[in-house]
Amino acid sequence: MANLKDIRDRIKSIRNIQQVTKAMKMVAAAKLRKAQERMEQARPYEERLSQVIHSLLPDVDRSLLSLLDVREVKRIAVVVFTSDRGLAGSFNSNIIRRAEEEIKSFGREVTDLICFGRRGRDYFRKRDYSVVKDYADFWSDLNFTHAMEFGEELIELFVSGRIDEVYIIYNWFRSVGTQEIKMERLLPLVYEGEEQSLSERLYEPSKEELVCSLIPRHMNVEMWKYLLESFASEQAARMVAMDNATENAGELIHDLRLEFNKLRQASITKEVLEIISGAEALKVQ
Repeated sequence: MANLKDIRDRIKSIRNIQQVTKAMKMVAAAKLRKAQERMEQARPYEERLSQVIHSLLPDVDRSLLSLLDVREVKRIAVVVFTSDRGLAGSFNSNIIRRAEEEIKSFGREVTDLICFGRRGRDYFRKRDYSVVKDYADFWSDLNFTHAMEFGEELIELFVSGRIDEVYIIYNWFRSVGTQEIKMERLLPLVYEGEEQSLSERLYEPSKEELVCSLIPRHMNVEMWKYLLESFASEQAARMVAMDNATENAGELIHDLRLEFNKLRQASITKEVLEIISGAEALKVQ
């Protein structure tokens, strides 16, 4: 049974941990506000650009641009967005589990992995998955230049023929308490309902020129969307996890204090009884 000193030391240790988790929650909340603001600013532009390209693709020759090339699928790339650090609840484990399920359905032998974040990279490398590219230590100074660089490298893999399809697995930010794991096909650009052409519209310049101009920009914007959504989801998950940890530490401290007080009361009662017993023994003598 623990003595008073042991319980006091545990309370002190848990209180120190509680201070750390509270500080981490506040840091995550500050980062989340900035990330959420950038994400909400980018969403309307990304959605509108996708709609424009969606309306143009049915009326253009797919051989016009290599990014539209639909070919026999021999090699698939799965891009997984995780974080560099842990302490974010189930943020990383859920997306890794989803990635494993999708890789299994595609066939591990024909799937290459591109990992954003240390957690995903380390996990898949330890299990001998085919990780062809990985990116880490960029989240703290994330900007649109990163999206352009990463997008160009994905495009190069596809255009060179090393990869025939590219799928993205990431956390979509629904709310602070809810992040939804999504998988989207990034390349080749194929949209459902391409046959629904808006041919009565007039375009200046031509549809072909617009497609050649907008699709590279669309790729950069899509990559920016994945980065922003994933970063905001990570901060939200970490904030919630640290908030829960802080509350749990408070409950544990409360329980330990009760135990400490009961033990101290029992110790005092025992000492009082010993004093009374000694006094009574002296009276008898």
